[in-house]
Amino acid sequence: DPHWYQWSSTALATAARSAPLFINPLIYAEVSMNYDTVEELDAALPERLYRRVPLPYPAGFVAGRAFLAYRSRGGRRGSPLPDFYIGAHAAVDRLTLVTRDARRYRTYFPTVAIIAPKCT
Repeated sequence: DPHWYQWSSTALATAARSAPLFINPLIYAEVSMNYDTVEELDAALPERLYRRVPLPYPAGFVAGRAFLAYRSRGGRRGSPLPDFYIGAHAAVDRLTLVTRDARRYRTYFPTVAIIAPKCT
């Protein structure tokens, strides 16, 4: 997203100075929509900077519980969105999450440390 490129780049660089950056298959899939080939995607997310990690099974449980809370608050989706798995992964592994959409994560994963623009 060209509008958020500068913020995102700065936030990731800042986060990388204090801890490794991790991506799971869901994050990889979300970013992939901006590229035509897996080679272009891998060049944008070099493994020396972005450690690829699997989604832990306990995160699946936590995502399901968060999704039930979402449904009880009137959410209409029939199955969990990727953000639920990403937030659950951060919660289970105690990772800091860099996101432009902090509201959902703060609502359903209040223990997760979040780096977000001030406007979210």
